[in-house]
Amino acid sequence: MQIKNLMSTTLITIDKDQSLSDALKLLRKNKISRLPVLNNKELVGIVSERDIAKKLGSSKYESMPASRLHVSSVMVKDIISVPQSMRLAEVADIMLENGIGSVPVIDDDKMVGIVSKADFVTLAIDGEYDNVCTKDIMSKDVTSVSPSERLVHARRVIIDAKVGRLPVIDDEDLVGMITSKDLMRAFIDFRKKVPEKYQKSQIKEVLVEDIMSRNPRVVTKDVPITEVSKIMIETGYNGLPVVEDDKVIGIITQTDILRLISKLEA
Repeated sequence: MQIKNLMSTTLITIDKDQSLSDALKLLRKNKISRLPVLNNKELVGIVSERDIAKKLGSSKYESMPASRLHVSSVMVKDIISVPQSMRLAEVADIMLENGIGSVPVIDDDKMVGIVSKADFVTLAIDGEYDNVCTKDIMSKDVTSVSPSERLVHARRVIIDAKVGRLPVIDDEDLVGMITSKDLMRAFIDFRKKVPEKYQKSQIKEVLVEDIMSRNPRVVTKDVPITEVSKIMIETGYNGLPVVEDDKVIGIITQTDILRLISKLEA
């Protein structure tokens, strides 16, 4: 199958000179995690929730409101794009090798679509994936944080580990999840509520438990990938903790499913 048969042709974009506030509104309204960035209708970058959380949480910009920051200051400029005739497995490999969540699809030097990990996940609800279980492809090396750790620490862990979400574990029990989206929204809300002169000191007092999602959706190791994929599609979650006897034994993400699809498509 060619990527043109999977890509989304509904393009939600933003201009490089618009503010991060504008980007946040588009991300929330359309329930997406990244935006192609244009300059005079030409594709010049990609901006994601993780990019925004990284920027807003840095010491250099910790007191600057999102309305004063342009998208161009956050976006990734080195764009990797693919032709619409490229095969699925090839596109999946490009995304995996470069650690990216989406790629613009180009035809005659114009962007005609975009394909993301979420699009690939829709393929895994097919019956041929019924024989693959969560335990077969999940990541067993789980990076986590505790509820009492600082928000700024969770941000650093997400950046260093290059992940989009962290299980929150207290005394070996799963008590929540924190994602790049949670971080992004927390930094925005913090700037709105706390006067600028107090932000530098008070941001250090915000804890993981203050913004984490409680009672997270989980799966067990024997759940078929078809069911995991359906849950991700229905909820919009990019990753799910895998539990056994109420303990986290792994995590399964869209990346794990993308890797499986790449292997089977090849």
